Amino acid sequence: MAQKLILTSLVIFLSLLLETSLAKNNSQTMTYIESSCHGTLYPNLCIRCLNKFSNSTINGPQHLAHIALSVSLSKALQTRGYLLKVTKELQTINHNNKRMYLTVQDCVNQINDSVDQLSQAIKELKRLNQSSTIISDKVLWHISNVETWVSTALTDASSCVQSLPGHRMSKRVAMIKVKAKNVAEVTSNALALFHSYASRYRQQAARTTKKP
Repeated sequence: MAQKLILTSLVIFLSLLLETSLAKNNSQTMTYIESSCHGTLYPNLCIRCLNKFSNSTINGPQHLAHIALSVSLSKALQTRGYLLKVTKELQTINHNNKRMYLTVQDCVNQINDSVDQLSQAIKELKRLNQSSTIISDKVLWHISNVETWVSTALTDASSCVQSLPGHRMSKRVAMIKVKAKNVAEVTSNALALFHSYASRYRQQAARTTKKP
């Protein structure tokens, strides 16, 4: 009986110890996310999008940039799905505003391009992860590729937002604008987080170049 009581107490103690450890790790991860997001244009959105990963271990700025890009891709995919649904609805209903239909169709193409570019950026980041951590032309080339893909994705999403009217919108068009704007903003944040990660390589490259 005493042995069983000791075993039960030990299990409870280990459970409490594990919970305390997890809570500490979660707190540290959340602090890291918040401090990193403060360097973005939309810090509150950045924190909201990434706080769901606070239960995970984030292994530095590259891992965080990868997560942010994945979030951006997910938002772009969701928006593309919504836009495709809207264009089908516009095709089936009797409407006189052909110009609006063409504008929405342009947005479909732009967000679709953003999906492709963000997918390429994530693949390129994985290749960068496989490269040596020592600064080299190959590493800088991978960094430049990621920045190019993400910047282009941001431009396309922003173009979709700017192509839509600023006032007197239908509910459908207003929703498109909100979704496209969200894609642009999370992509902007992902780019800022990647810039933060890439800066250490550029600083290292600059120091190497200065050496005689």
